[in-house]
Amino acid sequence: MTAARLLRRFVSIGLGLVLLWVGAVFWLGLLYWAMPPVSTLMLGRWLTLQPVERTFVSLDEISPSLPLAIVTAEDSRFCEHSGVDWDAIQDVVEAADGDGPARGASTIPMQVAKNLFLWPSRSYIRKGLEIPVALYLDLIWSKRRMMEVYLNIAEWGDGVFGAEAAAQKYFRKPAKNLNAREAALLARALPNPLARNPARPKPGHQALAGQLQARMVRAAPFTDCLKG
Repeated sequence: MTAARLLRRFVSIGLGLVLLWVGAVFWLGLLYWAMPPVSTLMLGRWLTLQPVERTFVSLDEISPSLPLAIVTAEDSRFCEHSGVDWDAIQDVVEAADGDGPARGASTIPMQVAKNLFLWPSRSYIRKGLEIPVALYLDLIWSKRRMMEVYLNIAEWGDGVFGAEAAAQKYFRKPAKNLNAREAALLARALPNPLARNPARPKPGHQALAGQLQARMVRAAPFTDCLKG
């Protein structure tokens, strides 16, 4: 086989895999409107015979304090944007070009896109794929469904996925009964869920949660899109 034919074969295989992935995103996005979703991290643990703790619950079965804490901490424009916060991305680009430090611009839909269809390690390729998937999911899902999915696939510890499993593990109560402090501790654990224990927070974690809880009071009007 000549080098040209070999190259064409590799290109054909690559295009086929891309089309297969696009089709999976399209159809699973529609299916996940009605059925409990499975994240790539959960799937990876099942394939390697590792335990997964997750009980899917509706948004009505989760304390309103938790989505409020998540929006306040991670995506304050959640109800306003269409999956991607272009203003935040522009701020990151400008910060990278200047002297100031760059900050994250990942929205909740982008995190859902990553958790459901991509891989956890950071790369420009993954970030580039996140954007169209986030736009697609935000188009076909309501904001309530987006938050509901996010709160059921977020990782809150080794093999602990979703708000219900996290609430039971760390606070020995259902997610519906979480108070504002517990919600803030869970939200501030998400950037590093394997190192931050909401039940036994270190001083830094506790301080961040306290600051977040104070901000949650002022942020309540920005979660109107989550009301049933």
